[in-house]
Amino acid sequence: MESLSASARLRDWIGRHRRVFALTGAGCSTSSGIPDYRDDKGEWKRRPPVMIQALRADPAVYRRYWARAYAGWPRFAGVAPNAAHHAFAAWEATGTLHHLVTQNVDGLHQRAGSRAVVDLHGRLDEVVCLGCGDRQSRAATQQTMAEANPFFAPEALVAPDGDADIDAHVVAQFDPPRCAGCGGLLKPDVVFFGENVPAPRYAQARDALATADALLVAGSSLMVYSGFRFVQQAHDAGLPIAIVNRGTTRGDALATLKVEGEVGRTLTEAMA
Repeated sequence: MESLSASARLRDWIGRHRRVFALTGAGCSTSSGIPDYRDDKGEWKRRPPVMIQALRADPAVYRRYWARAYAGWPRFAGVAPNAAHHAFAAWEATGTLHHLVTQNVDGLHQRAGSRAVVDLHGRLDEVVCLGCGDRQSRAATQQTMAEANPFFAPEALVAPDGDADIDAHVVAQFDPPRCAGCGGLLKPDVVFFGENVPAPRYAQARDALATADALLVAGSSLMVYSGFRFVQQAHDAGLPIAIVNRGTTRGDALATLKVEGEVGRTLTEAMA
């Protein structure tokens, strides 16, 4: 009964608005098999992700990152959109979901059919050279790594955002990728800790919020400022704010509606 009550409250909130700006986080993708970083209290479940400064400066960190990413990619690439992604796509089709900004890097919103999407933190399926800026698909990078490491097949436990947990002694055997053009370091085209969201991407999201009449947060603890600032901006503009999440979020005090629950089921029932 509690989940139905939560869905009914969210349904009523959605029905009162015609241009909703949605911000989604890891809680939208956990049902697809992608683990999240934080617990219900917003605390880290595991060691925080690698900093961009360490990736650039420390060869051991660079090797470890790519060894784990190589081991984790097949599982990550094989996940499918879940009920949350399909619910957002269906909502967009009704015309009242104005824009969707996601902190996730998995592309599952687009695969479910959403079109008005801003990938705030980028996408894992593209790789960029930190030297010359050349780009290639992650599939091509994965193939290059496979050819350079033909006997590298460690046992791996799935971790957030395409990462995997593998034994440290195995990492030392891995030959990490380099840019074929300039020999530079490579990284997935995502915003690492220590980096800023690219200014054009932030401006696109900010402008979308400026023309919205409400903000919905789904599946995010809002502990990362790049997402939380949109909640602050919405609050400062006097927009109604709803949050659907399991556990505490940084924006709870600013919300006009807080719904505790799994995003996919709650949103699907609210849209029914």
